[in-house]
Amino acid sequence: MRIATDIGGTFTDLVYLDENGRIGTAKSDTTPPNFEQGVLDVIKKSEISGEAISTFIHGTTVIINALTERKGVKTGLITTKGFRDVLEIARGNRPDLFNVRYEKPTPFIPRHLRLEVSERMNYKGEVVTELAVDEVKAAVEQLRNEGVDAIAVSFLHAYANSNHEKQTVDIIKEVWPEVAVTASSDVTKEWREYERSSTAVLNSYVKPIAASYIDKLEEKLSAIDVCGNKYIMQSNSGTTTFEQSKETPINMVESGPVAGIFGAATLGKIIGEENIIAFDIGGTTAKCSLIDKGEVKVTTEYKIEHNDRNAGYPIKVPVVDIVEIGNGGGSIAWIDDAGSLKVGPQSAGALPGPVAYGKGGENPTTTDANLVTGRLSAKNFQNEVNMEAVKHAIQEKVANHFDISVEDAALGIIRIANSNMLNALKLISVRKGYDPREFSLVAFGGGGPMHAMALAKELGVKRVIIPIAASVFSAWGMLMTDLRHDYIQTYIRRVNGLHIDELNTELTSLEDGAYIQYAAEGMKQEQVVFSRYADMRYLGQEHSVKVPIPNGVITEEQMEEIVRRFHDIHEQHYTFKLEGAPTEIVNLHLTAFGLVDKPELAKLDRAGDNAAEALKEGRSVLFEEVGWVDTSVYDREVLNAGTIIHGPAIVEEVSSSTVVYPGQTLTVDPYGNLIVETGV
Repeated sequence: MRIATDIGGTFTDLVYLDENGRIGTAKSDTTPPNFEQGVLDVIKKSEISGEAISTFIHGTTVIINALTERKGVKTGLITTKGFRDVLEIARGNRPDLFNVRYEKPTPFIPRHLRLEVSERMNYKGEVVTELAVDEVKAAVEQLRNEGVDAIAVSFLHAYANSNHEKQTVDIIKEVWPEVAVTASSDVTKEWREYERSSTAVLNSYVKPIAASYIDKLEEKLSAIDVCGNKYIMQSNSGTTTFEQSKETPINMVESGPVAGIFGAATLGKIIGEENIIAFDIGGTTAKCSLIDKGEVKVTTEYKIEHNDRNAGYPIKVPVVDIVEIGNGGGSIAWIDDAGSLKVGPQSAGALPGPVAYGKGGENPTTTDANLVTGRLSAKNFQNEVNMEAVKHAIQEKVANHFDISVEDAALGIIRIANSNMLNALKLISVRKGYDPREFSLVAFGGGGPMHAMALAKELGVKRVIIPIAASVFSAWGMLMTDLRHDYIQTYIRRVNGLHIDELNTELTSLEDGAYIQYAAEGMKQEQVVFSRYADMRYLGQEHSVKVPIPNGVITEEQMEEIVRRFHDIHEQHYTFKLEGAPTEIVNLHLTAFGLVDKPELAKLDRAGDNAAEALKEGRSVLFEEVGWVDTSVYDREVLNAGTIIHGPAIVEEVSSSTVVYPGQTLTVDPYGNLIVETGV
């Protein structure tokens, strides 16, 4: 069978898919700092034997944690003479424009570990100054004496000609084979000196951490006789081999979250929904992304630690376009200095967790608020819930401050959390020229089904889909992935006067490189399929938009159609287009998928409306604008395909609850997904 494991901030999830398309799940606590132990724990909990696992797919937060917690290794940089301060200079655009105390982010590598060597390429990739080999050896020796564990190499215009970088890496491996090394051109061949250098540096910074983690994981998997194919989830919504992930671990920076986005796109294709907003609420964060016409949006403009006060650090590798905020089930409710109620970004995590977990948590969280309002049931927790302690925490930290009841305070916490999440959903839809009313919302994670219906009403979304295995849906998404590699090559050409033969040669070269890489990973040529794009802009613009281009040989007529598509996409993004204005290509982007056999998803054996049979109990639930309402509670495990439930209602499963508001209708589809018509 195929299994996928996903490490979250609070829980480690497992989903398996057997040869008959049957799904099974398991969940156990995440075990920092030894995350691989949580993977072993959840496999043991699922009672799956190692020999039965034909494919193992893994999503991890190890890389993003190492970056945000500054727990990478001591790293040095070798760069072109005169360019050691690129990381310090960064970009002139500052997010916090009127803050006179604004400080640029501190580089991951201090100045004394950023060394220069004589070499120079021009923008065409022509050699201006030959590489000074002796200077490279001297720089390596200096970094060795400084005690670095990794080296990044980033030379000017290496995206156009990477020979000097490759020479330098060969020299480093010859004189110091133990050190981890990254050439910028091995990670990205896209222009922009600062972003490319930042990406190479961050890859080197986490490379030994990733190698150590993956080796430990592989060792533990071998110990329980897992001998099948082993893959790691990447930020581009595809997978790669364990070996490749140790070379370019920066591609795993959003390893876990993007799997759920891809899963939502896959689910949409299965049930006939092409336009989807994917929405994932976990224990610590809420994440969302938009899928237009079945296509997951991928960007290379990703940054870590970027917000309205901080410029962050760019990582120029393909990452699913995702908005993430610090609001989840474990988000803490607190009062700020101005006396306003806030929820998140601080989280109670797995330990101590919400007050309801009984592990020493004292601060009220979103989970506690859902419990007090009746949306969650104390009987559905794995532990004995002390309701008095939960109410006391909300009373002390929130209700007393506003002189309101505990129940009203709990509802206030939920409203603030929903408001934060609504802003995130608007960022990936309305703010990017999409009308949410034309999309369906796929809600997953432990908290997604609880909050989705309220958010859908606010956005005007007509349909919400709660997938099967909702609380572990990111792991489910991994099961549906294929291998994926992205090849982006800067190729600046004006469309007017473009030599079509040269363009086709460049595209063929990218495809040949993909075939070679997949062959090394054991894939046959017929298993490899391509999607192609061009990053295009109007002449004189700084940034570009991504335009799909057809496979095969590009003709003059097709080029005219590509330009027409560019105008339309530009108008959607920026509300205007300049037909007749000169356009240019900036980058060519080849996405190569290595197709993996996957069993079809099985339909439910049971059909026919059995709402009465699935009814567990009735209880009073507090809804916004309505107040306390007697609400029917159903067991999701018992529901048949074709069952129809009218709100208000709650559908409970082991690790999540779906809240259906008054006036809304829920239907169980043939696969066991819950389809909620929101009534807007």
